[in-house]
Amino acid sequence: MCGIVGYSHISKDPEPEVFASALYSLVHRGPDHQGRFECEHVSLGSTRLRILDLESGDQPLFSPDRDVVVVFNGEIFNHQELRKALAADGFNFVTNCDTEVIVHAFRRWGTECFARFRGMFAIAVWVQSEKRLILARDRMGIKPLYYSLEGGEIYFGSELKCILAHSAVRRQICLDGLNCFLSLNYVPGPYTLVEGISKLLPGHMLEWEGGRCSVQPYVARPEVAPPPRSMENACEELDKLLMQSVREQLVADVPVGVWLSGGLDSSTILHYAAQATTQLRTFSITFQGRSFDEGNFTRETSEYFGTKHSEFDLNTTADLVHAIERIAYYSDEPSADAGALPLWFLAQMTAREVTVVLTGEGSDELFAGYLTYQADRYHARAQMVPSRLRKAALAAARRLPVSDEKISFEYKLKRFLQGSLFSSEMAHVFWNGTFSEAEKRELFRFADPHPLAAVLSTTKNGSGLRRFLDFDQRYYLPDDILYKVDRMSMAHSLEVRPPFLDPRIVDFAARLPEDFQLRGGKSKYVLRHLMRDKLPAAVLRRPKIGFDIPIHDWFRGALRPLLLDTVTREAVSATQLFHWPTVKRLLHQHLTKRANLGYHLWGLMTLLIWMKRWKIELAPAEILAQNGSLAELDPVGSS
Repeated sequence: MCGIVGYSHISKDPEPEVFASALYSLVHRGPDHQGRFECEHVSLGSTRLRILDLESGDQPLFSPDRDVVVVFNGEIFNHQELRKALAADGFNFVTNCDTEVIVHAFRRWGTECFARFRGMFAIAVWVQSEKRLILARDRMGIKPLYYSLEGGEIYFGSELKCILAHSAVRRQICLDGLNCFLSLNYVPGPYTLVEGISKLLPGHMLEWEGGRCSVQPYVARPEVAPPPRSMENACEELDKLLMQSVREQLVADVPVGVWLSGGLDSSTILHYAAQATTQLRTFSITFQGRSFDEGNFTRETSEYFGTKHSEFDLNTTADLVHAIERIAYYSDEPSADAGALPLWFLAQMTAREVTVVLTGEGSDELFAGYLTYQADRYHARAQMVPSRLRKAALAAARRLPVSDEKISFEYKLKRFLQGSLFSSEMAHVFWNGTFSEAEKRELFRFADPHPLAAVLSTTKNGSGLRRFLDFDQRYYLPDDILYKVDRMSMAHSLEVRPPFLDPRIVDFAARLPEDFQLRGGKSKYVLRHLMRDKLPAAVLRRPKIGFDIPIHDWFRGALRPLLLDTVTREAVSATQLFHWPTVKRLLHQHLTKRANLGYHLWGLMTLLIWMKRWKIELAPAEILAQNGSLAELDPVGSS
């Protein structure tokens, strides 16, 4: 696991000190070695966390003739298989690392090699003889890769901070990215929150040569295979695929553990890991004394498989504020998903014991594990009820007492009824997001519907459950779930591997009939059927809780001072982005327990912390002028 960075300099002299600073900004991703390659046209750098072939394999890595140079973040899990094929074709290897497989695979197959890799990766290849740079990102977007094009030059890296280190890149807020952030709680690719910086989309590659750039997908649609003939056939196939994936991802020359939530996904990974190896370590977060605490389930599962278990109780941690401030640095973009906070402490604890950890991420998006998929089905039925009756039901629900629980029945009921008033596409993202379009127009000076509409248009592909699964795999999974896991783990030099996102399992899930994924009120039906005699019964019976914090309650208690010190009239008005009376109302409604708006306020608070930490500039004056003066939106006398 590594961090990578690269700057071109075809029209100006290189700045070694600036590049050294950019490389150093990624040292948390790879504290074991830092390497650089510099030539007339580009500078490439890598920070390495040694996991395979600890004695060799440092980067950059070169072809024998030094014409091909590779820096790489991630793991190629089928590198041994590819190594054999390449050796049979006459390629000689001098290391046991997967980076050398990338070098020779590129020499053998060119850019077609990326589709052959089974793993998680962000790769940069420089071909000296062609003066050509190629970037590629893994199919599911497990590893991040950003780039910026300025005056024919390209700047890229694993994190925004290494691009922001260059003076040619302005720290200006991207209004389209922010528009989506307020609705979705994350920034969907290719947007970021910095104007001029883009995410390379999952399964895509970028080619840059002499200032000219092109981006295209490298992953072709898999051949259409028939769905499994029966549930038993499906379980048999999935059983083999999970065993293959977990076995491959357990391979490391350093200690490996498993993150355990006590739910179906992580317990499934632990089951297959326990079949492949012994003396496993497991790690979890608890909330002792809370109704949603999963400690009993994680301990029962740990005992069932005989692991050495460690847990961290987030209810008693003394330094939430310090962690949130550190998250603002390591996240690059604000983490509006409050689940980043428990992940921070989980990664911190885990990294003291192991260097690699397996996790259950991706299962929900492949096998329909979220409540939103059930809500999508109920939405269609709700449309048969006249809208005036749905509005009346929502008005009545809003009079229900507000609960302090993490995601209470009251909260879910109100969100569903509000979402029932929207289109099916908008409702799906609203249930996982925060501000509706109407709420956003009251809050945000630049609430243009076009960026979000462009993102939502992808839900029109396919029909039924499949279109929402595809949408979440395209955006929610890489830009929220995997994003926060990558940042929180790499902040502590910890590699996280998600076996469910093996391409073979992704293709298998895409072939399943809908009722193999969501049957009646049971989510992930095929996975539950497979694991029915492999896990403790309590794990199979329990509902999905989610890896999150009781943010509604904490903003009225432990985090109230931070909220009020951050989301002030001065801070909000200084951004020239938001209408202070609306923000003031949100604060009042939440703190007086008239509504649960913890997720709305978490997004705003982390955004303000991030903008201050990274000195993010506002939009150009001409854009601000087109959207009305601040005086019009923040009348004198409002406070």
